[in-house]
Amino acid sequence: MRRPRRAPALLLDGEQAGAGGRRPARVTVSVIIVNWNAGQDLDACLASLAAGGGPAPEMVLVDNASSDGSAGAACARHPQVRLVETGANLGFAAGANRGAEAARGDVLVFLNPDARLLPGALATLVEALARTPDAGIAGGGLAGEGGGWQPAAARFAPLAHLLLDTTLGRLGARLRRAPHRVDWVYGTFMAVRRDLFRQLGGFDPRYFLYGEDLDLCYRAARLGACTIHVPAARAVHGPNLSAAQRFGHGREAEVVKGEMRFYAARGGPGALRLFRAAAACKFGLKTALAAALGRRAAAVTYGRVVRACLTFAPDAS
Repeated sequence: MRRPRRAPALLLDGEQAGAGGRRPARVTVSVIIVNWNAGQDLDACLASLAAGGGPAPEMVLVDNASSDGSAGAACARHPQVRLVETGANLGFAAGANRGAEAARGDVLVFLNPDARLLPGALATLVEALARTPDAGIAGGGLAGEGGGWQPAAARFAPLAHLLLDTTLGRLGARLRRAPHRVDWVYGTFMAVRRDLFRQLGGFDPRYFLYGEDLDLCYRAARLGACTIHVPAARAVHGPNLSAAQRFGHGREAEVVKGEMRFYAARGGPGALRLFRAAAACKFGLKTALAAALGRRAAAVTYGRVVRACLTFAPDAS
């Protein structure tokens, strides 16, 4: 597998090119938002970009045939947005690829429509990526509506992911502030060098929703490009309205299906069998505990995950 060409130095606004050697290129940024019925969350997302300070990025809005009028309303309020209409609900991966094709920036930033950037977050994320020559992907930090910490990075290995990417396993991650290497970052707020994204062929469109970010970071790592997490580049991540509309209480099962699709495609039968068995045990215990505590909704959600672990055929959908 080919290794990526060494990424060119990116010159941030306000910096001067150094004497001698190749002159760094001034970085341009495109923010790509894939929308499907995100409602007012989309307008809040775009407003946070406009209020972020610093040079305005190119904003590309990909609308996957929304029926709630959110794309039209958002473009009317934010006329600088470039709208790409797909005509159908292609899912996140294929929709994001459409946006990347239309974007002009050196750095592609993928942002969920239910996320709002805190002031300076975009510049902080892009700067960290620009100052880390071996990094091809960078993911920002996430917080809930109330300000509580949310996970934004995880591990590749099946057992490490299931056992350590947990509330207890991530206690140390909550305290980290400086950019640091990770296996993969969530696509909620993710920056990718454009040349690397093109070399990878973009997101794998076999992933409708969930798993495409994991897959992209894995393929980048195979090419020698590392992924970094930038906790200081923070976004507020609200409830995922689009996923809730499509999957309802089955959202957690869809997340696990995406991960199984990844292990089937990149890890082989052994990795998939290991993930299935460990995940079925983990969520089976969570189902039993939720039922014992009278948390019926949680028990139903976890039960659906267990059924997905036992019955889902990654190659069949």
